[in-house]
Amino acid sequence: MRFILTTFILAISSFLSYGQTSSVTVSGKVKVKNENSPVAFANILFKNTKDSSFITGTISNEEGRFTLNNVKSGNYLLQIIHSGFSNYQKPILIGSLSNFIDLGNIELLGIVSDLKEVTVNTSREKSVEQLDKKSYSVSSNISQSGGSVLQALKNLPGVTTTQDGKVELRGSDKVAILIDGKQSALTGFGSQSGLDNLPASAIERIEIINNPSAKYDANGNAGIINIIYKKNKQEGFNGKIGLAGGLGALWQKKENLPGIRPQYQRTPKINPSISLNYRRKKINAFLQSDWLYTETLNKNEFSTRVFSDGNIVNQQLKRNRNTHFLTTKMGFDWNANESNTLSLSALYGIEKIIDRGDEPFFNKDYTVRNRLWQFLEDELKTTIVAAANFQHKYKEPGHLYNLGINYTFHREDEKYNFVNTTSTFIGLDSFKLLSDEHILDANFDYVKPLRQGRLETGIKFRYRDIPTNMQFKPGINSPLDTGAGGAATYTEIIPAAYGTYVFENKLWEAEVGLRVEYVDLKYKVNPNHNTYKSDGYNYTKPFPNMRLALKLDDNNKLSFFYNKRVDRPNEVDIRIFPKYDDAEIIKVGNPALSPQFTHTFELGYKKSMLKSYFVGSIYHRVTNGTITRIATQVPPSTLIYTVFQNAGKSTNTGVELIFNKEFSKAVSLNSNINVYRSTIDAFTVVNKYPVPSIYTAQRESVTSGNIKLNSSFHLPKKVDIQMTAIYLAADLIPQGRINSRFSIDAGVKKTLTNGKSEFFMNATDLFNTLRIKKTLNGNGFTLASSEYYETQVFRIGYIHKI
Repeated sequence: MRFILTTFILAISSFLSYGQTSSVTVSGKVKVKNENSPVAFANILFKNTKDSSFITGTISNEEGRFTLNNVKSGNYLLQIIHSGFSNYQKPILIGSLSNFIDLGNIELLGIVSDLKEVTVNTSREKSVEQLDKKSYSVSSNISQSGGSVLQALKNLPGVTTTQDGKVELRGSDKVAILIDGKQSALTGFGSQSGLDNLPASAIERIEIINNPSAKYDANGNAGIINIIYKKNKQEGFNGKIGLAGGLGALWQKKENLPGIRPQYQRTPKINPSISLNYRRKKINAFLQSDWLYTETLNKNEFSTRVFSDGNIVNQQLKRNRNTHFLTTKMGFDWNANESNTLSLSALYGIEKIIDRGDEPFFNKDYTVRNRLWQFLEDELKTTIVAAANFQHKYKEPGHLYNLGINYTFHREDEKYNFVNTTSTFIGLDSFKLLSDEHILDANFDYVKPLRQGRLETGIKFRYRDIPTNMQFKPGINSPLDTGAGGAATYTEIIPAAYGTYVFENKLWEAEVGLRVEYVDLKYKVNPNHNTYKSDGYNYTKPFPNMRLALKLDDNNKLSFFYNKRVDRPNEVDIRIFPKYDDAEIIKVGNPALSPQFTHTFELGYKKSMLKSYFVGSIYHRVTNGTITRIATQVPPSTLIYTVFQNAGKSTNTGVELIFNKEFSKAVSLNSNINVYRSTIDAFTVVNKYPVPSIYTAQRESVTSGNIKLNSSFHLPKKVDIQMTAIYLAADLIPQGRINSRFSIDAGVKKTLTNGKSEFFMNATDLFNTLRIKKTLNGNGFTLASSEYYETQVFRIGYIHKI
């Protein structure tokens, strides 16, 4: 334990590249004063405001237009020189909020002056820290190379992950997951899914946006995680091929209860990947394909239910999982000319999951097995995405509009077969679920750079239709609720419009935006369903956002954020069918579920230093109609039903600190501390399934948080070592608490063949310390559980650049 604690203190890293706008493109047009004629071949000079030394420059073209790329943020002296005109000189600010700045028309007075010789240079690109958006390179995350996107996310500042495959930002799982800036069936529309099976090898970088602007969908109160796929634009033919493999569950955390099939051990993982790109003249074509095969001890939970009548049930839910996940994305960009580009792309994903589960139920002292529930789940998920985008660029750099259309088809084909063994009979039960999801998105986005900021506006339309059908096939003395099956259809229409104005001068930065959304959701339920009826909701609401920043000096900035966001129930949250992967803790949706609305306030401070930075934030979220699962019991049955409900008002107030320091070329450090207090006000709800059951909760509060310490060591002969330590404090969960958790990850990478190849080895949960212990209090029962699922994985891999 002393060794682990020592390692935890030492484990610090900076594999995270924390960036804003890396460089700015500045443009403008030089004209003759009081005339409309352009001034061609004028010398455009950017000079240091302190000593007037030359920094960068260019000349105007025949139309008088000029463009300067890769300009660092800062204060400059702009000077324009041309023979026959008086010299133009003006101090200007190049801000960090926009990629493009348009200085507009600059007029020269027609007085003869000498032309001096000018040398034009370009500045080197440099990343700049930003408070509201952070970007992280996946390839730099050595300790999670060869794993899934979920595993890569867990090391990022402010992000925590759950055992059921979800991520949390600052203690909330209401996070919108985007792929290349758009919602996708691969990661879920509205709610999260599939992150644990999406290969990290397909990903270029990950962006975390805690305070999204109005151009993003209003869904996700905690913020947005944007996953950027790999896409190279180098001239000619290039790419990467990779192969990674590994083993998990090398040691058993806890032995099975008697009489069930063995847990998975020494589980294999394999991840081949290929990324190809060809760019020539007007065409840029790309292909990214990844296959991830894993065997996993996906669940190994030991639970004890204690009921108010003295009855005690002990159980274990063990699930051995085999997963095949193939994703292929391909497409091309056609640059018809300098102004117009057409991009077409397609994505195909197929996920095959086989679960073999055992769930024995014992009495208080484990002397009698009351029941054994075994199941085989065969699930096939198919995703097809087709996208087209047209971009028109005006003559001014950064002045453009985009027209896009995106169609997604996602099929969920699930088959469950159960064996229900008791002392008196053996029952064979099964059910089949088929769900076809169709989503059509269309959007128009317009961007206009200004002298001190930019304007953005756009419209979007979404149509989403999900017909679902559940068919039960009961056996002898079946526990399945066959009256809760049948058909249901989820239909959603969302038109939206937004506008954003960004302003920046020497002292202030400001962003003001407004998004207006109309939502019409209808959920049509089989009229023969034994509990639920058709339902839905509609609303038209504004979603404002604001950011105001004061530049104390060149290295210190104070910012204030506000935004309003919504979390709409996803189709699986309102799905009317009971789920039996746990035979006695049964999950079911609620078609009467309403959206939850959240107001977020944040005060942030950023300090930039030589080879280091510090970012601190104080945030406060207020949510009305909080969506959460509520577990209830219907005596004398010992079954527990967990149903989504709107639990009323909740708050989340916290402090997040990020510090990054490069001590030397060999050692760098990143640390992240997040401390927050979560509160849920008293509430009363009625779970209608299977029969009405009232649950009342008192006001609950808890102070929680997490600490992440990361370290990178750059050794001779191009060897890099990385270590990551994560501590998650005890936290509030619906109706209970989750205990603290702790783990350490480590990785080493060797660069070969002049940078064209990489060999890596890494370990997740190196010391196999991660356990999840929870307690839950219901109406007439308490539930205590300990989860010993697979968390320790050792991997090796090789990547070669073509």
